[in-house]
Amino acid sequence: MPIVAQSTETTDWVSRFADEVIEESERRAPGKPVVVASGLSPSGPIHLGNLREVMTPHLVADEVRRRGHRVRHLISWDDYDRYRKVPADVPGVDKTWSEHIGKPLTSVPAPKGSAHPNWAEHFKAAMVESLAEMGVEFDGISQTAQYTSGVYREQILHAMKHRGDIDAILGQYRTKKAPAKKQQQKPVDEAELEAAEGSGAAGEDDGSSGAAGYFPYKPYCGNCEKDFTTVTAYDDDSTELTYACTECGFSETVRLNEFNRGKLVWKVDWPMRWAYEGVIFEPSGVDHSSPGSSFQVGGQIVGIFGGEQPIGPMYAFVGISGMAKMSSSKGGVPTPGDALKIMEPQLLRWLYARRRPNQSFKIAFDQEIQRLYDEWDRLDAKVDDGSALPGDVAAHSRAVGTADGELPRTPRPLPYRTLASVADITGGHTDQALRILSDLDPSNPLGSLDEARPRYDKAEAWINNHVPADQRTIVRAEPDAELLKSLDEQGQRSLRLLLDGLAANWSLDGLTHLVYGVPKVQAGFSADATPKELPPEIKTAQRSFFALLYHLLVGRDTGPRLPTLLLAVGQDRVRALLGE
Repeated sequence: MPIVAQSTETTDWVSRFADEVIEESERRAPGKPVVVASGLSPSGPIHLGNLREVMTPHLVADEVRRRGHRVRHLISWDDYDRYRKVPADVPGVDKTWSEHIGKPLTSVPAPKGSAHPNWAEHFKAAMVESLAEMGVEFDGISQTAQYTSGVYREQILHAMKHRGDIDAILGQYRTKKAPAKKQQQKPVDEAELEAAEGSGAAGEDDGSSGAAGYFPYKPYCGNCEKDFTTVTAYDDDSTELTYACTECGFSETVRLNEFNRGKLVWKVDWPMRWAYEGVIFEPSGVDHSSPGSSFQVGGQIVGIFGGEQPIGPMYAFVGISGMAKMSSSKGGVPTPGDALKIMEPQLLRWLYARRRPNQSFKIAFDQEIQRLYDEWDRLDAKVDDGSALPGDVAAHSRAVGTADGELPRTPRPLPYRTLASVADITGGHTDQALRILSDLDPSNPLGSLDEARPRYDKAEAWINNHVPADQRTIVRAEPDAELLKSLDEQGQRSLRLLLDGLAANWSLDGLTHLVYGVPKVQAGFSADATPKELPPEIKTAQRSFFALLYHLLVGRDTGPRLPTLLLAVGQDRVRALLGE
């Protein structure tokens, strides 16, 4: 069932942009579908920073669609960009791939062992799969297909005819210094660096200038397929174009009105597409929007093609806990697929929906993911009981589904940190995991582990792939006889109080009450006493008691939450390890 929007009641950033987009679309193209756009270059792994380029227009498009308007979300695959460098740490790729530098991405072989026909399709496929899991609906456009089939022929000829006007616009910025790299606040977009890095203000290619003048078009060589080419002559009337390749020495003269093996340079290509597709909304990164960069210059060049610049925000950097700024030209950066292995799509959608595009944020692959899940579950509960704020309700609604309906969700969303602890302790034994999880709430036990999936599988993947070996939990095989023998009377009594209460409190809530209550009872207070009723030293006594239990159970000072650990170890084994 479609989700009914509360757009008139919310003031979140998505609703505000949707208002502007609908108004602007009705002004520019009344009666036509609203067009929003994203651009992705499959030059390597498409990472979580690139995902903001998609999620920002997706969320706006979905809100527009919820209001009953027709929408097209275009994802332009910049697969006709040049292959710039060999990414590091990509499986199946070695230094021999450097021989393909300068070719279109679709002319570069896929990594060894790939089932895909070329480099671009290999990296595109992973992103398409992730977007499907996240419920992102889009129309994909291959720029290789567009250029090589002649779709843009008239636009190319028009750009060549007006090359003097384009050159004059670009000339306003060529003497300006490029912003220092350290000022960039977004993941590197390979389209920004497309073709041989030319003389543009931000290090972006803006075409070739030489004795024959300026040309906004770059052919791929008919011999080596690379773009180390220079246009040496062009005739507007006949469209005869002569170019020479500095890589292999090949040169030829072609008729541009019949030639389909080349493309407009990036700073001209992007605004041409705005006009061609009628784009109303498209976000841009911070360094797209600096003086002389592609978005700013494109706002002037788009008029040459009879179009208008899209509206849309600058978007800020997306980071990873414990990792540096992401670049898709380097390997080892997490992708949406990597994130979806350890988190449900609702959580990943929420991280992008709850922050305005100009706000940076981090995606956690470390212990922080447990806190994020706790925060998400609290929001889920507040939405259910009606206590959430309107903006939070809106972000939650955009996270759990789209205009087409809710995304599949875990039937019994148990706490992520609990699931992670169980997966850690059981080491892949699903029958043990089911036993422990059923003991969490004996009055309403799990009938099958599938009730806790896919969240359980995500938590297990996080434990197996992102928790260092020295932080994994290994339950003792035998009691620590030496430690048990060394305990004083108080230590022995604390264990006795715990053991005497195990059977009657064998549930998550019961064991939580028990382990926190033992130090209270030892100090002469009720196990139900609240922190306000207790002296500060009770907290110290609790920490000492917890450390003792961890040492006796797993041989460390810390570990998973004790109630979960006790359930996981099992009552008989707990009794044995605690010396009963």
